[in-house]
Amino acid sequence: MNLPLFIAKKVAFTSGKSFSGLIIRIAVIAVALSLTVMIVATAVISGFKNQIGEKIFGFWGHIHITSTNINRTTGESVPISKLQSFYPSIDTVQGVYYDEAREIFGYELPYTRQVKTKGGIRHIQVFALKPGIIKTKDEIEGIVLKGIGQDFDWSFFDKYLVDGQRLSLPDTAASNGIIISWQTANRLKLKTGDKFIFHYVQDGDALRRGFIVEGIYKTGLEEYDRKFALVDIRKVQQLLNWSEDQVGGFEVFIDDLSDLEVFTDYIYMEELPGELYCENIREKFPAIFEWLALQDINEVVILVLMVIVGLINMITALMILILERTNMIGALKALGQTNWGIRKIFLYHSAYIIGLGLFWGNLFGIGFCLLQQKYGIIQLSEENYYLPAAPIELDFWAILGLNLGALAIIMLFLIVPSWLVSKISPVKAIRFK
Repeated sequence: MNLPLFIAKKVAFTSGKSFSGLIIRIAVIAVALSLTVMIVATAVISGFKNQIGEKIFGFWGHIHITSTNINRTTGESVPISKLQSFYPSIDTVQGVYYDEAREIFGYELPYTRQVKTKGGIRHIQVFALKPGIIKTKDEIEGIVLKGIGQDFDWSFFDKYLVDGQRLSLPDTAASNGIIISWQTANRLKLKTGDKFIFHYVQDGDALRRGFIVEGIYKTGLEEYDRKFALVDIRKVQQLLNWSEDQVGGFEVFIDDLSDLEVFTDYIYMEELPGELYCENIREKFPAIFEWLALQDINEVVILVLMVIVGLINMITALMILILERTNMIGALKALGQTNWGIRKIFLYHSAYIIGLGLFWGNLFGIGFCLLQQKYGIIQLSEENYYLPAAPIELDFWAILGLNLGALAIIMLFLIVPSWLVSKISPVKAIRFK
């Protein structure tokens, strides 16, 4: 029979009417509140990273293949031939092997192991860019036309079409249709079916072309939405005086984001001719990914603070429990129980308190996350945060890790204050009664 566990159960179920009962309830609330905040913080930060990343990658692809002479200042495409050995067959690559560095405790070992990517290349599509100005009767706006072809993957974009339809891409001739962002439509007072003039400069001449609004989209990435509009790539080729076989570049989509760096290197080293260059979107738009990386620091700070809150309350509760049970400790010592055996009684009791707090913490934390997912209780400024409401990404393994980690860390630190038991003299404790 486990005597310390038996006594701990008796103490746990009879302390509700004593002063320690109030302290225990406070400790349970503190642990529950700490876990609730940790679950919500982890779910929100994970949601931010995944949903914003999904929007950026969905709009731009994961990897861009362009000319080495691309003009990064104006954003205008430099023509390359569409007739490449990798297009469109590169989307048949199901995975590649690469050498992965081995590490132990953060130190890189002098040898590597060969592993395979988690996924492959899902899709490749052409694009071309042409900057210019949209002019209506009363307004004017700078914009970049993004030309797309019939190989364009609409699976992402369909979710963000708020009005109108997909861009028409007939087989016979270039379409005059255009899909503009919700922000651009509002500023220029445009709606589907409206016509406007696009002004641009080509070879030193000021030219213009007419477009018809076929659709309006809104991804929430306002910084990018207000700059770009989708048109038929053949229209951009006409504006730039290109042939049908010339494009601005290729967008490559991969199956698993963790393979991004590997496939960037693979495409550059194994698939591209010398006059072409590739870079992934993290390299192309570093600012937003640096902002997302900062959220990891925020997450760590929140988790540490919440564990400290729970730990301080549990240490306080444990010391009060020990002092309140001084007579019991003295009697157990007089009967021959060891210091460690008595300490285990209070550690078991503490584990019960922590377990109760974790139960309520999971209930409230997961419950709030589910409510936020369904009803969007916490609203955000989409202009600043790229999302209309706080996003939630619940991960079973992350929640399990938070529970086990909180339990292990708090119990480990409680071993030290439980040492107070050894300082209690059985003679003085019994006489104290």
